[in-house]
Formats: sequence, structure tokens, C-alpha cells
Amino acid sequence: MTDNTEFNSNEGYIKIDKYDQKKIETIAAHYKNIISEIGEDPNRDGLLKTPERVAKAMQFLTHGYDINPEDILRSAMFDEDYSQMVIVKDIEVYSMCEHHLLPFFGKAHIAYIPNGKITGLSKIPRVVDAFARRLQVQERLTNQIRDCIQNTLNPLGVAVVIECSHLCMQMRGVQKQNSVTTTSAFTGEFLKEPTRKEFISLIGSRLS
Repeated sequence: MTDNTEFNSNEGYIKIDKYDQKKIETIAAHYKNIISEIGEDPNRDGLLKTPERVAKAMQFLTHGYDINPEDILRSAMFDEDYSQMVIVKDIEVYSMCEHHLLPFFGKAHIAYIPNGKITGLSKIPRVVDAFARRLQVQERLTNQIRDCIQNTLNPLGVAVVIECSHLCMQMRGVQKQNSVTTTSAFTGEFLKEPTRKEFISLIGSRLS
């Protein structure tokens, strides 16, 4: 097995630059059969390396299985006497629908209210990516991000809103190109209407 990961202990994440060659060969063989079954010639020039390329792409797009998102938060946890809302919004989301293996993508908006502990701001997007780089449904992704932050930082509350476009709806099925799916999940103080309304207002605003 070749070394396919780079682990940065300070940043708390795994980046794939190389690939597991045995897995690549196994996955590529399946994709070669798929290309043949849909009526194409996997041996023509344009498709000769496609199975391997797709195998590498799938390994990258699902590398979140090899990451512990809680470790990402713990890698930069600090004691801090701050108890107001911390918001990281417009986090890019790229994931794969587990029902059709087609992408969905959009933005995540996340907030938490510290309870003696904060985490580095860059860690929140990394948590999103760790869960998104798996076969997913948007509803589960939303809850997983919420629960990870709640369980690791033990804040007074967590809020997660995700807005995504799904190619399984836009390219097939109902073929509604402008549809956007919004999911939300809250804990603690964000279950109270005034706090939740403040969060929704802030993620919808463009502050200068």
C-alpha cells in the first residue's frame, strides 16, 4: 500500500496527494466494466485512462472516511471567556449524494456560542469538509456537523444551515435546474426563537 495521506498535526486534517494503488486498480476495473456496459468502448483513446482517473477522483471525494472531525476541533481548542455568537458563514460544500452518486454543492453557515472553549476559525470549514467528503444526504450532513461541534466544544448552542443544489434533481429526475435545498439543525440557545432569528438575520446580511 502506498502512502496516500499527509497528516498535519497542527491543522488536524488529512490531505490526499497520493493514492492507494491497489484500491485504484480495483475501482478502475469496475469502472471499465461500467463504461463497456453503457455501450462505450473503454479501449478507445479518449477512455483508456478514464477508469483510473475516476477511481482516483472517487478516492479523493470520499477521503472524509479517514478523518476524525472531532480531532480537527481538538487540534486548536482554547480556553476563552467569550460567550457571544461565533459565526462562520458561506462555507463551500461539495459532497456526493449516496442515492445516485451525483454531486451536491452549496454553502454552509455555522454558529456556536462558546461555553469556556473556542476553536480556531479554520477548523469549522475543515469539519464541514470532513463530513462532506463521504457518500451523504444533506439532512445527515447537517446533523453530523451540529453534533460534532456540540459534543466536542460543549458550547451553549450550535446552529447549522446548509443550502445546496443537487445534480440528481437538476440533471435527472424532475430536472429543476434552479432548485435549492435548505436544511437546518440547532441545539441549546439556538432552540430559542430570539437567538435563532438573530443567527438567521446575520447569515443573510452582508456586513462591511
